[in-house]
Amino acid sequence: MSNKSLVSITDYSKEDILRILNLTKKFDENPNRRLLEGKVCATLFFEPSTRTRLSFETAVNRLGGRIIGFTDAATTSSSKGETLKDTILMVNNYADIIIMRHHLEGAARYASEVSSVPIINAGDGANQHPTQTMLDIYSIYKTQGTLENLTITMVGDLKYGRTVHSLIIGMSHFNPTFHFVAPEELRVPDTYKKFCDERGIKYEEHINFSPDVINKTDILYMTRVQRERFTDLMEYEKVKNVYILKKSMLDGSKDNLRVLHPLPRVNEIDQDVDDSPKAYYFEQAKNGMFTREAVICDALNIHID
Repeated sequence: MSNKSLVSITDYSKEDILRILNLTKKFDENPNRRLLEGKVCATLFFEPSTRTRLSFETAVNRLGGRIIGFTDAATTSSSKGETLKDTILMVNNYADIIIMRHHLEGAARYASEVSSVPIINAGDGANQHPTQTMLDIYSIYKTQGTLENLTITMVGDLKYGRTVHSLIIGMSHFNPTFHFVAPEELRVPDTYKKFCDERGIKYEEHINFSPDVINKTDILYMTRVQRERFTDLMEYEKVKNVYILKKSMLDGSKDNLRVLHPLPRVNEIDQDVDDSPKAYYFEQAKNGMFTREAVICDALNIHID
């Protein structure tokens, strides 16, 4: 890449991750800094989004930048057959940075290779979601006081869940122990198990969402079974309600346990969990704004005093 794009969490070294976390902490302390005066940020969302898009747009607004873009590909020239390459080259004329979500895996990498301005991947299919990973890692650090030697349990859609895939890679620098809880149809892909094996990262796979697993966990990362990733709706119906976290299931858990979720949730976290001091998913979403301020400024080589 000829620019500081963020396409995959693998684009960040351990040192990069720690640097971004340090920047995120500064924006957490004061999110309103006029660091993007005169900058235009394009948000190209070829796939629906609420939290990711709004947190990026809020981040740009709090930094004093301007936003152009679209939230529905049907309203753009891509619906007329315009290629992704042509769209990116056209937007390069107008913007200093492009934030893009696309339904095709690899689309963000391709965009970064043809773009003259940084591309930030806001999710490409079931592949990667690196800024979600950075806000997840910041949330883990903020709640645990460390990133080292934690037990992280991931529950639900581990096959198509791009946030899960990115988090496995991002946390691999910090000697985690993973517990993967999923039905047979949604097990974590072999690619990511091989990744762990090659780095000596400990993990266990489970089909049962048992108290034994919950009670040894520091971070409980719940995920939604994503209907939009299934071509067979019968398969979706079969697995959509397999794991539902209820408040009573946290009774024997560690005091430091926190429940994270990339959101939106459907019914995999019962409403009664919201009242638990161990629920952290809405605070986690707020951390996304601070994290994305840090990522944008880093990509544009804007330094913070």
